Amino acid sequence: MRIDDKIAAGQTFSFEIFPPKGDMPLETAYRVASEMADDRPDWISVTYSAGGSGNSANTVPIAASIERDLGVTALAHLTCLGSTRADVDAYVAELAGAGIENVLALRGDRRPGREAIDFAHASDLIAHLRASGSGLCVGAACYPEGHVESPSERESFESLYKKQEAGADYLVTQLFFDNEDFYRFREKCLRHRVRLPIVAGIMPFTSVNQIQRMAFTCGASIPAKVVKRLVLAGDDPADQARAGVEYACEQLEDLAANGVDGLHVYSMNKPSVAHAAREALLACGYLEA
Repeated sequence: MRIDDKIAAGQTFSFEIFPPKGDMPLETAYRVASEMADDRPDWISVTYSAGGSGNSANTVPIAASIERDLGVTALAHLTCLGSTRADVDAYVAELAGAGIENVLALRGDRRPGREAIDFAHASDLIAHLRASGSGLCVGAACYPEGHVESPSERESFESLYKKQEAGADYLVTQLFFDNEDFYRFREKCLRHRVRLPIVAGIMPFTSVNQIQRMAFTCGASIPAKVVKRLVLAGDDPADQARAGVEYACEQLEDLAANGVDGLHVYSMNKPSVAHAAREALLACGYLEA
């Protein structure tokens, strides 16, 4: 089922997983997806070579397994930086062959040796997918605190508007740690003529190092209340991770109470995180048992 249809039918709940890299077996991803499917998400997204890990070959097989074996809608990521039109068309054909009709169109991270060929921006990829007649439901990323490469708020929203006009069906936010940033962003979208549904993406912090890395790479600010949680958690990694999940669940509950179009959990391949998020949303009435 198309994700835009799911969003139109009501508030959604979804997870993200990333394909294994290095020596991690592909079966691990299947197991993680299977455990997450038990929490009945509206969809599970599968990343595409996240952070330059070179794991993109596993995206379609995992997404296909989610659709075929688990009966859950899959959202396959697609990054375009460094790709040709022929590369993208081949990937789209692979998606069609696997019965996948949802894709998240992304530019991808810049890194040495990965320069623009036929696509400089995600909006270029979205326009190509529309022009190709693929029939895919196309999601796009958005950034509540602005894209790290955008020199101004105006340019950040101009880029977002281009994604909308190119044919994106909905938006999924990058992580944020202060819900007020999301609410301000949602209001500003309307002022900048961006009227697509917005799914709020939440990632629990698991450690001091992780949250510092995320803040640097994603441009997400770290509010004082998060710092205090980490200080109170102390030096024990398990206590830090527990504090992060608890804080994320509080974010989800607050967002649910404020009428979001959907909630998306960056689960970091941890079924326990996905399950905790579902339990929190059951408790506040966002989800039904």
